[in-house]
Amino acid sequence: MKKIFINLFYLIVITLIILILILSSNGIETNKFNKLIIEKASNTKKINLKLDTIKFKINPKELSLFLETQNPKISYNDIFIPAKNIQVYIDFLSLLKSDPQIKKINLQLEKLDVTQLNKLTLMLKPSNFKSLINNNIKAGNLISEIEIFLTDNSKLENFIARGKVENLKIRLLNDFNFKKVSLDFFADKNDILIKNIVGNLEEIQISDGDIKLNLDDGLKIKSNFNSSFNIDKSFINKYEKLFEKYEYSKYIKTIKTSLNNNISIDFDKTYKVKNYDYKLTGNLSEAEIELSKQIKNNFIDEKIKNIFLSNFQISSNFGPKNKNFIGTGKYSINNLDYFDLNFKNDFNKDLAKLELEIDYGGSFLLEFINYKKNKNSIANFSLDIIKNKNEIKINNLNFKDKKDLIEINGLEFKENKFYSFKKLKVKTQNNDFSIQNGKKILVKGNKFDATNLPKFLNTKKSKDNFINISNEIEIDFKNILVPLSEELQNFKLIGEIKNGQFVKISSKGDFGGNNFLDISMKRDKISNKKYLEIYSDLTRPLLTEYSFFNGLSGGKLLFTSLIEKSKSNSKLKIEDFRVINAPGVIKLLSLADLGGLKDLVEAEGLSFDVLEIDMEEKNDFLKLNEILALGPSMSVLMEGYQDKSGLISLRGTLVPAKTLNKMIAKIPVIGNIVIPKEVGEGLFGISFKIKGPKGKTKITINPIKTLTPRFIQKIIEKNKETR
Repeated sequence: MKKIFINLFYLIVITLIILILILSSNGIETNKFNKLIIEKASNTKKINLKLDTIKFKINPKELSLFLETQNPKISYNDIFIPAKNIQVYIDFLSLLKSDPQIKKINLQLEKLDVTQLNKLTLMLKPSNFKSLINNNIKAGNLISEIEIFLTDNSKLENFIARGKVENLKIRLLNDFNFKKVSLDFFADKNDILIKNIVGNLEEIQISDGDIKLNLDDGLKIKSNFNSSFNIDKSFINKYEKLFEKYEYSKYIKTIKTSLNNNISIDFDKTYKVKNYDYKLTGNLSEAEIELSKQIKNNFIDEKIKNIFLSNFQISSNFGPKNKNFIGTGKYSINNLDYFDLNFKNDFNKDLAKLELEIDYGGSFLLEFINYKKNKNSIANFSLDIIKNKNEIKINNLNFKDKKDLIEINGLEFKENKFYSFKKLKVKTQNNDFSIQNGKKILVKGNKFDATNLPKFLNTKKSKDNFINISNEIEIDFKNILVPLSEELQNFKLIGEIKNGQFVKISSKGDFGGNNFLDISMKRDKISNKKYLEIYSDLTRPLLTEYSFFNGLSGGKLLFTSLIEKSKSNSKLKIEDFRVINAPGVIKLLSLADLGGLKDLVEAEGLSFDVLEIDMEEKNDFLKLNEILALGPSMSVLMEGYQDKSGLISLRGTLVPAKTLNKMIAKIPVIGNIVIPKEVGEGLFGISFKIKGPKGKTKITINPIKTLTPRFIQKIIEKNKETR
């Protein structure tokens, strides 16, 4: 009996093994469950299912029993789904209760063209999302399988879809294509995970990409991928329409970079973007910007044609509220030496912050303080700048070149015009001073190089830049270097500035050798007119910017001016001076065939007793009412103008003193008083015109036999004053 039971046990085991082998391989064909499966599927009205042969099989991994059929005919919403295989897992305990329940359905799809799924996208919401898919997915192959989990009452509990997409082609932004794309995907009821994304976005190579979509509340998308690309001029020209709104793209010649990209986007239930975040890190190995026009400014001597970047580490973060871009690496101008460059740029819709630190090995000029950096040193430049709409504020600006230092704090611009500042400190070879702007503007220092200051202040741009400055001012300099290497010592000034212009001045300085400079300005509070007076025992340093005075030497200067809004009436008087080697005077005397006087100018110079200029200026138009020069060798009377463009137009009369003396001696009574009686023969003078743009004037002459009464009167009056 025992042997019978043992044999029976072995028989049962062997039978079970055989049965398991059969069920796990070919299975057992049955049609008992066709109706059940179809009925259960029909509970979901959108599904239509037709089955042929069904096999009863076992899954050895899960030790579970299931029904399998090949090539089932499945449709969803009347849309055919090309299925390769379907497996239905039944709770067999429920069979005992005569209420079979389907626990899970495994669906393996045929390899298909993704364009065949376009009909399925019609069920997607919103409509713009399904339009995006249908219009832009152009090709690709899909291999996938789906696990569907059902509740006891055959309702969808969850699903798991997994598979692979190969040779996907997506059109972006018209002709901008994402090609040769492959990816793996996994999806359930709440999440979609896309991994191992590889492809080419035109010349941009995408690798190691992944996308995660969460469907719990609205839609959340997270993506991470690497990208590398080489962009050149041909690429930009090819996609001209894509780049046309980016003005600076036309200057890009080359960009080579590799980046890691991290993207996060949150949508609400209507698929409207609630929040987003884009993080980027990577290396910009090479970049070249080629400018269509060379840049030349007042600070840098070199004309900038090309800008190069090399081995640049970059990172950025873009969100709805804050955005930033950080870079550190090497740069070069015109493909010369490479220097360090570091920056951080934070910005949003209205506000931008920039932190910049840069090394610079080229030349650099600050005309205001006559400072020039040469090319044989490397300077460091840094600044913190904030831009808010039309306002720019530079909190800290530092320039260091060996021992040279320039620091500016609290510098503000509004509407592209200088507005205010807090502090300026300068320490160079020829400068050592500071400026503080508080209740008063306090300027104090040991030395200040004002060699180029007259040139700087006489430009219209410089006048406009300081229009927003209004404050009292005090200046105290021990030494000021002025043009012609003269030094002004112990210069002190007390005054007031309004709208960028002085309205009150009281100052004094010492040239040494008992030579002084005095400047005063007063304002009439009723008429608002300003009265300016400048007296100097040294003349030439104050006139270096005026070519008219080239060659002038010695003399004492008195300048007075009545200033009213945009116009002024001024008089300039210079006494006891000489004109030496003045090109304009030499050319005039040469044309007038006055060789003796010409030789005198070229050698020891012509002496003059007095020069007086009466002039009016209004809206950058200078009217020279009268220019009178009286000397022992010759006298000159002129009038004319200089317009906004710089065009100079002068006309006048020149008479050698010998001829003039003869002419005046013949005038009854007056002649005898002014000049001792001499009998002279012949009268002549030279009428001349000077006209042309500044620096390119032309001189024409015309000998005359008689002099105008006005000229005679002026000469007589001046002779009386000098005697």
